[in-house]
Amino acid sequence: MANERENLDHVDRLRQQWANELPDLDTEPMTILGRAYRLSNLVRPSIEGTFASFGLDRGEFDVIATLRRSGAPYKLTPTVLYTSLMISSGGLTHRLDRLQKARLVVRERSAKDGRSFVVGLTDEGARLAETAFRTDMASESSYLAGLSAQDRANLASLLRKLLISLEARNDGENA
Repeated sequence: MANERENLDHVDRLRQQWANELPDLDTEPMTILGRAYRLSNLVRPSIEGTFASFGLDRGEFDVIATLRRSGAPYKLTPTVLYTSLMISSGGLTHRLDRLQKARLVVRERSAKDGRSFVVGLTDEGARLAETAFRTDMASESSYLAGLSAQDRANLASLLRKLLISLEARNDGENA
């Protein structure tokens, strides 16, 4: 019995409790979505701690990382940024203010349209984004050590399939 309990995770225990209380209810969705939620909650503090060690919160990292992965010259319009980050324009403004004060980004007039602005990474911002991302990936990789390469590939493939399905569903609802 003790060995069986050791092979149960948090979600298994929750499902057992619900089975006792609501035996007619199928809790199978928890096996996937509940675990995804639990995983996210377990790794979030470490990820946020990594970014904090670089003087960034997660939102600030998201901005400089989006600029860095956009490729040279590491400049995007605010509209592209907030759309990519799925935040409001006001939320982006607050992040940009903090990042500009830290000299990690600059706001410049657009060369294409002098009435609008682009946001660009400074050299320091680009270096910080890359270093923080490399550190984060090393940390996140350590969480996957309990899975074989094939397990990771299978899990990634199944999660991709689920995410594509949910994104298509959301796109249909937002159309």
